[in-house]
Amino acid sequence: MPSQAPSTIIIGAGPAGLAIAGQLAHRKVPFTVLEASEFIGFAWRNHYDRLHLHTVKQYSALPHLPYPANYPTYVSRLQVVEYLEQYAAHFDIRPKFNQTVIGIERGATGRWRVHTETDLFDAEQVIVSTGYNRFPNIPELPGQHNYRGIIWHSREYRNGAPFRGEKVLVVGMGNTGAEIALDLLEHGATPFISVRGPVNIVKRDTFGRPAQPSAILLSNLPNWLYDLAAGLSQKLTIGDLSQYGLGKPKHPASYDTRRGKIPVIDVGTLDQIKAGNITVLPGIERVNTKTVTFKADVNGQPRELPFDAIILATGYRPGLAPLLGNDLSARILNDRGYPKSLWFDEPDLQGLYFLGFTTPLTGIIYNLTIDSEKIARHAVENNYVPA
Repeated sequence: MPSQAPSTIIIGAGPAGLAIAGQLAHRKVPFTVLEASEFIGFAWRNHYDRLHLHTVKQYSALPHLPYPANYPTYVSRLQVVEYLEQYAAHFDIRPKFNQTVIGIERGATGRWRVHTETDLFDAEQVIVSTGYNRFPNIPELPGQHNYRGIIWHSREYRNGAPFRGEKVLVVGMGNTGAEIALDLLEHGATPFISVRGPVNIVKRDTFGRPAQPSAILLSNLPNWLYDLAAGLSQKLTIGDLSQYGLGKPKHPASYDTRRGKIPVIDVGTLDQIKAGNITVLPGIERVNTKTVTFKADVNGQPRELPFDAIILATGYRPGLAPLLGNDLSARILNDRGYPKSLWFDEPDLQGLYFLGFTTPLTGIIYNLTIDSEKIARHAVENNYVPA
């Protein structure tokens, strides 16, 4: 028998889980939050030190509670953690900690059954809010077993102090890779970035003003017009970066974002690349004992360089398939492993929701407020059973 039988289960106590918990608490709807770790906002507690939100605080707060007035425009990692704790206290959100969910299934009674490592929960509705970056994506580089230096995934990186005076290769130029390269430079290391193809870059601040409010405004336009405006803005503020090894994207950032490819929100890395302080290199051909060989350049010549360390900024995966099982995964997840929708109308899928798995150019946390509002309204109207 299930150890608990709440009407609503929320899986995850990060920003997404807290956002929907706050929406339900605001509506006085009971719920239970299951959190795998011992802390609220566990992932934010373990990101690299210099991380700040790339979106302005006005559009980055969770539902019904703004950031404190004394916080800066771009909130720091530790301030995000502090805010998440304040948010939980404000709405009296008390997660059940150390509850790692290992399976979700539809029970014979039509209710959802949530299996953790220690317990079984039964509920009318389940809101999966485990986040799009739950598990690190750690590729096997060709020949990396021969390498005698350090190879870390970005989740192990805190700051560049241990690498002072060393040559460090960052593999991948998403937001994390770009910022780690900048952090390494600021700590006295010599950073390089390996990229496999063109990189879409958007300035965090355009003409002295945050870019996010403009992105929010433009997102209300038809896609073709949004793409046209975004492309013109990138042309004016970024330009053609081919000479720096970053290629020329075929589409503007708005177009790629709709297809799950997140642009780099630049906070200074691009200027350092242009200044020659951060070197961009092609994709990796193979890793050697103390060096890395890169794919041939435009002249057809491969290049080999020595490195003291390699940082894999190769992203994360949501890891939903093991939780859902083969049958549910085939119906719910797309080819990248992300939910196709916030919820599904098929009778045997009703009551199952997904929050925090979209990455729009307007801002991930900004979108949490919008999507959590939709889910809360739908859940209350269609699935809520009074306690």
